[in-house]
Amino acid sequence: MRIRRLLYLLALMLPAVSAAGDRLTVAVASNFTQVALELAEAFARDTGAAVRVSTGSTGKLYGQIVNGAPFDVFLAADAARPALLEQSAAGLAGTRRTYAIGSLVFWSRDAELADQCTDALANLDGRLAIANPVTAPYGRAAKEYLLAEGLWEALEPSLVYGESAAQTLQFVATGNAQAGLVAASHVRNDSLPTASCSWPVPVSLHAPIEQQAIVIASSGRTDLAREFIDFLGSDDARDLILAAGYRIPEDVE
Repeated sequence: MRIRRLLYLLALMLPAVSAAGDRLTVAVASNFTQVALELAEAFARDTGAAVRVSTGSTGKLYGQIVNGAPFDVFLAADAARPALLEQSAAGLAGTRRTYAIGSLVFWSRDAELADQCTDALANLDGRLAIANPVTAPYGRAAKEYLLAEGLWEALEPSLVYGESAAQTLQFVATGNAQAGLVAASHVRNDSLPTASCSWPVPVSLHAPIEQQAIVIASSGRTDLAREFIDFLGSDDARDLILAAGYRIPEDVE
């Protein structure tokens, strides 16, 4: 009787073990959150495998991975951190790929800037929000742009730094900054307040924001994780990425 009961309990556990084995945990840079959720849903429809999305700044997620966080895939906002993971063998060799190219937008709710939108940077009298150039890829691109335009020295005293692209937009949306250089993908959110001034930053004035993915070597589901990485290059995935305001790798060649 005891053996029969044990077998019965084991039988109940098997589906749970199988279900856990068909779920990926993907660490996603904050700028890519919304499209990552859409990609996760599409991947689940195609494969039956669930995808849990965990978001944060690229720097923080990288630190968590290095310290053993149980992620299966990393979708970074840069190419540097995935490359470091591959070099240290924390990332699975041969799985690193560019899945999107990000863009910057100058964005403000301030009605006073509406009539001088294209010259707004030169006429700011409040704070300008950018992501931290030391740790955030979008912040690094914003600094490169301001340097290229000869505005960095004049604007640096008024800068307020977001930990991530998402926090940078939050500063502007809540009125804690007059304007910001933010991820283009973020300003497509219908729930945002209406912008009084918005224009794309020329991509020629900063290095490409190349966003790369890599499979985490410690994942217990590396085959499924590889499948997810491959899915990012599919036509369906690329359509979602383009619709979210990103370019795809071929656009920069």
